[in-house]
Amino acid sequence: MSLFVNSPLTNPLFEKYFEKVYGGRWNLIKESLTRHEKQVLRLNRFVSAEEKDLQKCEFLDNCFWKPVGYSLQKSGEGLYDFYVMDPASVVVALALEPKSSDDVLDMCAAPGGKTLILAEQMSVGAEEVLGTLVSNEMSESRRDRLMRVLHEYIPKDQRMFISVKGLDGNQYGLRNPETYDRILADVPCSGERHLLENSKEFALWSEKRTKNLAVRQYSLLSSAWLALKPGGRIVYSTCSISPEENDAVVAKLIKKRDPIILRPDWLTQIDFLEQTSHGYQILPDRSGFGPMYFSVIEKSI
Repeated sequence: MSLFVNSPLTNPLFEKYFEKVYGGRWNLIKESLTRHEKQVLRLNRFVSAEEKDLQKCEFLDNCFWKPVGYSLQKSGEGLYDFYVMDPASVVVALALEPKSSDDVLDMCAAPGGKTLILAEQMSVGAEEVLGTLVSNEMSESRRDRLMRVLHEYIPKDQRMFISVKGLDGNQYGLRNPETYDRILADVPCSGERHLLENSKEFALWSEKRTKNLAVRQYSLLSSAWLALKPGGRIVYSTCSISPEENDAVVAKLIKKRDPIILRPDWLTQIDFLEQTSHGYQILPDRSGFGPMYFSVIEKSI
């Protein structure tokens, strides 16, 4: 059901800005942003969870479409067997592709779903984890939630390589230069889907606010770049549909730092993934979930 039905939400500046960006497609995107997005249940590979009678997600391994009214249950090990996620968020985390020997930073990690995927990629099936995973969240309340997720999904003896930090992401570049092989920078953004659910915030939206937020986002991406080892990879991501917060931020890094923009082959198999100048976008009018933008960035050796 659309949130615009019987809704007083109006902001001419918002409408004008996104009509200019998306043209005739904007009305479809706007409508899809106000509908409940499809979600998946991602199998917790740290426990012996049963797949049950669930419909498999056709483009993501270990994921099943979340039925209406589904309640999470704990496995015999006392940990939850599934984690509920937006499928677009799963794609973003998978794009980092860390190895068990990598030192990894999840710069803005709460609520924790992406950290779980990174931890699985590093450890499940590996003989030994020689790398580290730093799961960072500056907000204390969100960090508490992050720690709760880790305790509810990963056995204690299998999370020894994970540490939770509470730093401002901007500090990593100066404090830990060229330290990490992989960095996920899922930065704070306008989040238009959530914005449309908050009448006060929606009324305050302006292009200037988006531009100001993009300055903060570039600062975080620049910090990630400084903290990245030569040959390392960053995945920069937002849940915004504004090009100011997406390609424009990456374009600034390209101008100043000359990174390599990667196009992993496996991403071409996802038909709803739309290629942008410097990354990819998942929009809800075509997928039923998202939105999500991400760019896969490499630092040359």
